Amino acid sequence: MTASILTIKGQTTVPKSIREHLKLKAGDKVDFLIEPDGRVVLKPANIDIRQIGGMLSGRYQGKPLSPEDMDTAIATHLAATHSRF
Repeated sequence: MTASILTIKGQTTVPKSIREHLKLKAGDKVDFLIEPDGRVVLKPANIDIRQIGGMLSGRYQGKPLSPEDMDTAIATHLAATHSRF
């Protein structure tokens, strides 16, 4: 198990072996997740776009929309939900 010391300001250093395992570098963000059993999980908040490629493929069944069609749909929605638009 790898340990780290908590400062009076609530800060800690992520040990090098953990940073390397998570591929973290200076400036990266991390998420802390509290599991139902009380464990806390540290995970990178930065997602490399290459990791999510194809996540949505096959889910949308409608016809492809042009950027103009998307803009029109957004404007229509805003006009319907916000009277000042």
